[in-house]
Amino acid sequence: MGTRTVIPFGPQHPVLPEPVHLDLVMEDEKIVEAIPSLGYVHRGLEKLAAKKDFNDMVFVSERICGICSFIHSMAYSTAIENIMKVEVPERAQYLRVMWAEMSRVHSHLLWLGLAADALGYESLFMHSWRVREKVLDVIEETSGGRVIFGTCKIGGVRRDVDAATLDKTLKMFDDIEVECQEIVHVFAGDPSVHKRVAGVGILSKDDAYALGAVGPVLRASGVTWDARKLGYAAYGKLEWEPVVETGCDVPARVLVRAKEIFQSIGLIRQAIKKMPKGPVEVRVTGNPNGETIMRVEQPRGELVYHIQANGTKNLARFRVRTPTFANIPPLVKMLPGCELADVPIIVLSIDPCISCTER
Repeated sequence: MGTRTVIPFGPQHPVLPEPVHLDLVMEDEKIVEAIPSLGYVHRGLEKLAAKKDFNDMVFVSERICGICSFIHSMAYSTAIENIMKVEVPERAQYLRVMWAEMSRVHSHLLWLGLAADALGYESLFMHSWRVREKVLDVIEETSGGRVIFGTCKIGGVRRDVDAATLDKTLKMFDDIEVECQEIVHVFAGDPSVHKRVAGVGILSKDDAYALGAVGPVLRASGVTWDARKLGYAAYGKLEWEPVVETGCDVPARVLVRAKEIFQSIGLIRQAIKKMPKGPVEVRVTGNPNGETIMRVEQPRGELVYHIQANGTKNLARFRVRTPTFANIPPLVKMLPGCELADVPIIVLSIDPCISCTER
């Protein structure tokens, strides 16, 4: 047994997009234990929910995580709709799927760019983000926003999208798909990338299940689960299957996210082609009174909203469990046994979002 040293990793580090802090217990260059420290950016969202009108909380929930913003607002709106037994128009449900999958595509492209940067592929990083800009252009064309959409509301969506814009969206995603194939080819086929990360950050199927991993981290360890299979919005009316890999390491997590880009583009096409005519919102009156739990699939994994309403305009409870919070225990399991040089890419492989973790 060598001399043990404790090395702080983060919250500032060149490879980290968010302030993750870990105390790494090391013997020479090997990690033997990782101790996470959370709480740098706690924002007190539940206290805010006790002060704001429940309708305004749609905007607050959308800002819990900028990259996953639309799906947060959809989860919250659906939770309130379930409590109030609001029937959302079918067209609005399909529009929600379309925007949710656009959000997933731009999130995964952002992450692939960060992964390329962590591996030293600066041109691939720039290319990934250049293609992501085209996705943001489509989002802006259809919703008016780029990262914060602002279109979801309790009872439906705030704006419709005309047929000409939907046709233009299909054409733009045809081009985006071709460019995404070029990016994914490098991640999947480049021997230097494979040699650098193959077998790094192992999380077995049993450990992923036992530790409550979610999203691509769970599916990259061979567990077939995706919260979209619950059928919320219009997902139950579309044809798709969860993307699963069995490598249990960093390359498997890369492949799951890469393949989900094409899965999302396919879901966007289905949603547009099957989208029914009709209104996009219904009028909602009164205050919610009841309790519900809503589960949706973010780009990073399963998101859970627990809402308690007491018949007033202010919520009694507003609890959110974000995907990164669920993936911290699996991350701590991955690190022991690895080299210090592997820590940045392993941490990045869970696609950490600390600002939404520390609600």
